[in-house]
Amino acid sequence: WILVGIQAVLLIMLLVLPWRRPLSWPLDVLDVLGLLLMIAGIALLLISFISLGRALTPTPLPVAGAGLRTRGIYGVIRHPIYVAVLIAALGFTLAVGSVWQVVVWFALLGFFLGKAFWEDRLLAERHGVAWYDYADHVGGFFPRVWGGR
Repeated sequence: WILVGIQAVLLIMLLVLPWRRPLSWPLDVLDVLGLLLMIAGIALLLISFISLGRALTPTPLPVAGAGLRTRGIYGVIRHPIYVAVLIAALGFTLAVGSVWQVVVWFALLGFFLGKAFWEDRLLAERHGVAWYDYADHVGGFFPRVWGGR
């Protein structure tokens, strides 16, 4: 639950830091791009929640009795919830962000990379060969274009 707390703090920081636009791009471009990324992130988040069903948990600890999810969005990437939050947070950062939001976004990225690494280890321990076969074909944060890890 400590990880859930850290995640919440980072997301809250992203929302409450002063909003300033240091970039010289036209306001409309950042607004539209940010909004599109937020919508895409939220859509991916909902798809991921539905795909996990009762196996959904805020911690990286696998739910007892839940099988390895390898279909749907989990057949494309192993950590779609983390990717969804990062995409939505990036959209928010672009739409209203300042340098501080960018810093927090990179902290969030590092946090999710670490959480994913730990989760992968836990899933490998629980599912063994099935997980290794799955990980050989499905990328963690990006779809795997070519085979093999």
